[in-house]
Amino acid sequence: MSARNRRLPRHCAWPLTTTDINGCLGTCMTRVTDLRFLTGHDSGTIVLGAEWVAPHPFNYGRGIHPDMVGVRIDVHPVEAIERAATRAVLRAQALPQLHEWITQAIAADETWQLTPHQHYWRLTDGHLTHRDEA
Repeated sequence: MSARNRRLPRHCAWPLTTTDINGCLGTCMTRVTDLRFLTGHDSGTIVLGAEWVAPHPFNYGRGIHPDMVGVRIDVHPVEAIERAATRAVLRAQALPQLHEWITQAIAADETWQLTPHQHYWRLTDGHLTHRDEA
């Protein structure tokens, strides 16, 4: 994304690009309904997030539009000086794991698919961890 169109402070940067994500996910991108580059303040150690948006109603018959059912991906900003190192780790480890997570979500049974799920990748001192969260 060009610097002119950035919505981040100068000291922050997104560690991945749309091209990085498209390149790794390939045909799984058809199941991604929303790709967001977050501009919020501090995400802590979270660098990448994925959410399964389930087709269930929230309250009193109000549900999710069918076009929104699927995977939402959030790219969290990092310190600009850490961008290159973070990008390398995410491309080598997190994006293949994200691909696998989406593949499993697509193949999951109906019970799993009818429940919202969130998965986060955290980077602390160069060590990447990931897990499902409520």
